[in-house]
Amino acid sequence: MSRGFVKEDDQEEAPIIPPRAALPAGTTNYVTPKGLQELKQEEQELVDERSQLEIKDETELRRAQAVIDGKLKLLRERINTARLLDPKDQPKDEVRFGALVSLKQNGNKQKFQIVGVDEADVKKQKIAFVAPIARAVTGKKVGATANFKLGEETRKLEILEISY
Repeated sequence: MSRGFVKEDDQEEAPIIPPRAALPAGTTNYVTPKGLQELKQEEQELVDERSQLEIKDETELRRAQAVIDGKLKLLRERINTARLLDPKDQPKDEVRFGALVSLKQNGNKQKFQIVGVDEADVKKQKIAFVAPIARAVTGKKVGATANFKLGEETRKLEILEISY
């Protein structure tokens, strides 16, 4: 059938699927045990949400299902590429993935845990291992300093404590 005989209302727009947290190309998708558990829990919640959709309008139902299916596809890609790193297996005297790091920056003390990109949440003091500050301190030991470039400014970070 020619496009001239199709009603404009029949033209469905593809739903917009929000992207997941950025993981640079070629970077291994490291996750903590808790991070992997959270990804699997999120997957189950999306599956449950899809099965419980109660939308009468077929077009709206298709759109809602397409959005959930898109989110599930992206989430399952993350789960399938996840490489589990247990913080308990890391060297205790060195900042590595999963470490809870206490440091001093410009006289101010900070504390954060280095986690996977999907688990990162600044409000919970969890930063992604690909974040510049995490990269600056990775491999350092207690008492060591690291230079952290923030725009034009370079800050000195002193590692105060490392725990897992």
